[in-house]
Amino acid sequence: MYYKFSGFTQRLTGAVSSSAYSPQGLRSTIPSESPTIIFTTPTKLVSESSAAVEYMGGNKVPDLQRIFQASDEIPVHLKRGVPDRLLYRTTMALTVGGALYCLVALYIAAQPKNK
Repeated sequence: MYYKFSGFTQRLTGAVSSSAYSPQGLRSTIPSESPTIIFTTPTKLVSESSAAVEYMGGNKVPDLQRIFQASDEIPVHLKRGVPDRLLYRTTMALTVGGALYCLVALYIAAQPKNK
């Protein structure tokens, strides 16, 4: 016997094999037309541009590869300059502060209460 989850009663109910293997919302129907693209609208119309359509700016990968692959003895997590240093130092300060806070809390918890 096959079972499926009933959205109405919120319980398992008996079912035939075809409905048990096709849960609600997962029907295998193919739409007749493709949906409209919402978030990837090009900056130029295809007729105005060349063969390649430009989306939201240029390719930054070669520039980032040049920065990160340079052998200048700087750790990879600090290669992009001031923002990386600021983020690294903030993370380290929060880590050390949290560790000290935990040690103080453990010290206070270990002290017996006076009556």
